[in-house]
Order: sequence, then C-alpha cells, then structure tokens
Amino acid sequence: MLECSHITIEHRESGRPLLQDFSFTLQPGDRAALIGEEGNGKSTLLKLICEPESVHSYCRVTGRVELHGALPGYLPQRPDLALFRTPVCELFPDGPDYNLLSQLTIPAEAPFSERPLSSFSGGERMKLLLLRTLMQEPDFLVLDEPTNDLDLRALDWLERLILSSKIPVLYVSHDETLLEHTANVILHFEQVRRKTTAQHTIERMGYRAYVEQRHAALARQEQIAAKQRADQRAREERWQQIYQRVEHEQTVITRANPAGGRLLKKKMHAVKSQQKRMEREQEEFLDFPDPEEAVELFFNRELRFPNGKEALSFCLPCLQAGEKMLAEHVKLTLTGPAHAAIIGENGSGKTTLLRAIWEELRQRTDIRAGYMPQDYLTLLDGERTPVEILWDGGDRAALTLARTRLGSMKFTAEEMEQPVRALSGGQQAKLCLLKLLLGGCDVLLLDEPTRNLSPLTGPVIREALRHYGGAFLCVTHDRKLISEVCTQVYRLTEQGLEQQAL
Repeated sequence: MLECSHITIEHRESGRPLLQDFSFTLQPGDRAALIGEEGNGKSTLLKLICEPESVHSYCRVTGRVELHGALPGYLPQRPDLALFRTPVCELFPDGPDYNLLSQLTIPAEAPFSERPLSSFSGGERMKLLLLRTLMQEPDFLVLDEPTNDLDLRALDWLERLILSSKIPVLYVSHDETLLEHTANVILHFEQVRRKTTAQHTIERMGYRAYVEQRHAALARQEQIAAKQRADQRAREERWQQIYQRVEHEQTVITRANPAGGRLLKKKMHAVKSQQKRMEREQEEFLDFPDPEEAVELFFNRELRFPNGKEALSFCLPCLQAGEKMLAEHVKLTLTGPAHAAIIGENGSGKTTLLRAIWEELRQRTDIRAGYMPQDYLTLLDGERTPVEILWDGGDRAALTLARTRLGSMKFTAEEMEQPVRALSGGQQAKLCLLKLLLGGCDVLLLDEPTRNLSPLTGPVIREALRHYGGAFLCVTHDRKLISEVCTQVYRLTEQGLEQQAL
C-alpha cells in the first residue's frame, strides 16, 4: 500500500538533514502516529507521500515512495491559499455525505455555502476539510494535525473514526490524549547534536507504552554508560600506580641487576599492553544517550498576581460576528491568579470573544496584558526574524537574552535568522510564547496555546502555565491542559458563558 524505502531529506538552503535512511511500510490495521519536535520533517514526509512536487522545491530527497496504486486521503496542516479562497460549495460539487455531516456536527447548509473556506472558523474549516477528505474514499488516510481547532465533541468523533477505520491511518498530532487512545505504531523523528543529525525510531506499540519504554531505555543506557566510565577510571588509577612502580623499579634496579632489569622490561611491556587493551575496550563503551532535548520555558517565578485582585470583569450584551449573533449576555469575572479555560462548539464564537476581551484589557494601565492569537502572524511580523521579534534593538545583553531564549526553545542559529513566515506553525507558536514571556505579562489571553506544538513539548508548556503566577484565560480543546492546569472552565453557548464542574 504505502512503502517508504531509504528516504533521506535535507533542506536545500541550510543543508540541514530532516530524515536519514527512513524505511517504513504502512500495513493494514496500522494507526501510525508521527511524533517529534517542530521542524523535524513530519509534515514534509507527509507532503512527500501525497504532494511530492511541493517538497522538491525546498528539499533534496533520495529514496523511494511507492503507493502501489493506492489513493491517499490527505489532510494538510496548512491548506494552500487557493483552497482558502474557494467557495465551500465548490468543495462538494456532488453534495455532502449526510451521515458524515451529522457525525461531524456540521450544519446541513454549510457544504452549500458560497462563502469562501477562509470565512469559517478554524474548527469549522477543519471539519469541512475532513468531510471532503473522507468522501474521496481513499485507500489510506494521511492526516497532518487533524485535531487542530476541533471542539471536544469532534475530537471524540475523530478518535472513534481512527480506532474503527477499516483503512490504515498515518497521522501527525500534538494531541497527547488522541495519541494515547488511538496509536498502535509510533514513528519518532528527532534532531540531535544541535539539529545536525537526524535520527528516527519505529516501534509497533501504543504511545504511552512507547514513552515509558523510551524513558526506561534512556535511563538504563545512562546508568550503564556511567558505570562503564567509572569502572574505567578505577582501572586507570590502578594501572597508573602499577606503571609508576615499575618505572621506578626500572630506574633503581636495572643498573645493579641486569637480569632483573630484563624482567622489569618485560613487565613494563605487559603494563603498556594492558593500557592498549583498556583503550580498545573504551571504544566499545555504550554512548551516553543523546535524545532530542526538551524545550525549556518558564515564566518569572517571582511574578504573583495579587489574590482577589480583579484580572477581568467583562460584560457584553451581544457577541456577534458580522451580523450573526453568537451569544447573548456574556459575563465573565476573573480574580487573580485564576487559570481559566473557555470551551464550546466550533463556530460558537470563542475566538471572537477572546479578541473582544483583549480589546478591553489592552486599554488597562493597572495590569500588563498579553495576547496569543490563533493566527500567529497577526501578532508576529512574518518578514522579520525571530531575533528581531524578541530583541528591541537595545544593548548587547538584550540581544544575548533573546538568542538564549530562542535556543532554549530549540531554534538553531539559522532558524533564528529566518523570516518568521518560513517557520513551522509550532515554531511560530513557541515564538509567540517567548514574546509573552519576555513581555513580563501578569494577565495572559491564549487562543489554543498548545496548538501545533509536539506532544513532547506539551508537558513543558503545561508545567510552565501551571506555575505561572499571573492570571490567564485560554480558549482550548486540549484535554490535558484543561484537566492538569485550568482551575476554572466555562462553556460558551448562545445563552452566554456557563461555568463547568471540574
């Protein structure tokens, strides 16, 4: 069906390897999850499988991808501009599959709309593109971040779809819950040695089992490597003592006792031979583990939003998008340091509400508010570099700090100098978070803050937000973020915000 043979991919411009000698066959029943940090080539591999011409423009590729006549159902992470501008009705010239339409909770009129795809919310767009992909009746599915922007009900449906699929599924996802519930094959792409070396791991097991096995294997390798070197140091110390004694005896005895000198010469030869054996043994030592290092993110630990201080008092009689009424009597009060989430159906107006709150908060002078939008390029100038975004042009210390922070989020020196628009969605998300961190904000508004971030980065972000001393309000469908970090949860409906039990 799908066979990848000895695939090697490297960037044309930087020469950086993304994938080295990768071979994999997608088999019936496979639910294969591709994981790894942002910029490690996951999306590039999926494009190579489904749209190879788009990859060759910026990458050198060797090896073979064989489909053997099979039709992939491809859901890209970023649809091209032409698709965004396409009226939705043109995506379904023969009409929709009403069974799928109902399962995805897509309004019946949506597939017949003459509105461009770009005019729908992120979650609505994803549902419509999923519907289109499934209606092509593919032989296998290739999904790049299919959970992006989906509401909780749609996430449950997607899990059931993957689990019950009669065709194999190859997918990239940042959603740890989805991975835990669905994956039975793990493809882990890593960039080690400061992104100079690409390595990959393939394991036919579930995600949680893989993570546990990986941690145990790395710990065991670390222990063995450390013991080998400790034992070697002890042997070298003993050898040095013997060498010094024999050398001393040679100096003292040889002149007076030629026969004894010849014996000591043989003894010294044996001692030196032992040294060579130790050197050969050292060559066989197990290397210390060299996994891809986790990102580092932490907000100012001294920042504390006063208990009881009002972080937000928002009241809106009517929430609208254009002329469409989304919700009435929207009221929300947060006192610090609250960690609150807003959930709701796709298209219910969560992003619209967060923008409205931001417009109010940014006027206040008693707090320092920051906003992370879902569309990163509304906050970040796509033509500037990450260094230019974080450095205000001040002294050299500020420049060093900007580079250090970018390094902690695993940006290479080359990536620090690339235009932001050329970075992956995950790298842009990291840059937004860094901008908020350096801004010293004590109130944060975050629209899907873990979207596009790898499942390996997610725990780091959650840990940073858990210990954030300010108040934050996020729109999210990340089930782990909600359960592990948020202390308050509100559902947006047409009747306003309803607080949910935790």
